[in-house]
Amino acid sequence: MPKNNARFERIGEELKKEISHIISYELKNPNVTGLISVTKVHVTPDLKYAKVYVSILNSKNTNETLEALKKSSGFIRSGIAKSINLRITPELVFELDDSIEYGSKIDSILKEIMPKKGDKE
Repeated sequence: MPKNNARFERIGEELKKEISHIISYELKNPNVTGLISVTKVHVTPDLKYAKVYVSILNSKNTNETLEALKKSSGFIRSGIAKSINLRITPELVFELDDSIEYGSKIDSILKEIMPKKGDKE
């Protein structure tokens, strides 16, 4: 079982790289705005589906960008099929990953409540 798990992780990493490339350089959807980074990709054991977690920063409308990515999934999938040799190209399911936003929010809260180094008694 661990050998197969490593295979799924490798496929997920390869998909992550390729999806990032396609979104950055080939996707020409005007509704996809902002800085989009693919944070992780989970592939189902039968390789039929890949859940793609994306982080969207500086977007005009995050939900609109996510919807545009979902609508463009066929184009992205065909790009993957051309570049990665898999028997089945997985269907892409886009999910919003707000962990980066969450982390920066926690960071700013910590900066507010932590005493400054120069303020020691």
